[in-house]
Amino acid sequence: MNRRWTAFWLVGAIVVIGMGTGMFSSGADLLGVDLPGTSLALAQDEAAAPAAGAAAADPAADILAQRKQESFLAWMIRASGIFGFLIMLVSFVMVALLMMLFLQLRKVNYIPADFVEDFEEKLNARDYPGAYELAKSDDSFVARVLAAGMARLARGYEEVENAMQEVGDDEALGMEQKIGYLALIGSVAPMLGLLGTVQGMVLSFQVIATSTQQPKPYELADGIATALFTTLEGLVVAIPAIVGFTVYKNRFARFMFEASVISEGLMSRFSGMKPQAAPAAPAAPAARPAAAAPAAAPQG
Repeated sequence: MNRRWTAFWLVGAIVVIGMGTGMFSSGADLLGVDLPGTSLALAQDEAAAPAAGAAAADPAADILAQRKQESFLAWMIRASGIFGFLIMLVSFVMVALLMMLFLQLRKVNYIPADFVEDFEEKLNARDYPGAYELAKSDDSFVARVLAAGMARLARGYEEVENAMQEVGDDEALGMEQKIGYLALIGSVAPMLGLLGTVQGMVLSFQVIATSTQQPKPYELADGIATALFTTLEGLVVAIPAIVGFTVYKNRFARFMFEASVISEGLMSRFSGMKPQAAPAAPAAPAARPAAAAPAAAPQG
């Protein structure tokens, strides 16, 4: 289990670092921060441009020129706003969950064929202690089920079934919670996108309401871009989450069914076993007969 959580956090860190690097580069372009090797062409253009022309430039023309030089990724980050940032955080969690479940929901972790064959051989040889030790030493799901059943053989087959059922219920509860987070992400991501859509439309109507003349297209484009980008980002996150939820849920259900069939088939040979009676307590020792009273001394 420690190895699985280590892999989970490692994948999450790699995703965060990778996407953070891309956002850093785009954010630097957006904020006007020069990165090594990226400002040479801009410096040459600025040196060639006349100073007088820059002073007399139209503000609208400057804005349009900046927008044309802006990369698509920088434009998307700027337009997405706070809701785009929240969707990005949700996407990190989704990718980490998908990778973690991919590593956990494998057949070798639930029903390893080698273990099943070795366990059955020990049962056929009536090496029950060896079978129990083999099950305890294996970390797979079916091994934990069989180990729990073997530990209660002395209590009868009904207790064996109860022990195996408890292990199965515990595994189902934990895994269904993990898989359920994908369904939650699939529901939350479009809602965040919808909030961004509403925010973008409000911003565009605010420009219209506060403008004394006909608004320019680039003034309305910011709000519309926010609405469209956040909707797109929410759907891009939600669709893989819903697909992953369905795929992993079905895979887990298949593994649980196969493990149940195999464990019941292996343990069915003990179906006629009855609980062993506790040894009877030893009987209390019989009381010794009372000693005869000494005869009275004869009177002289």
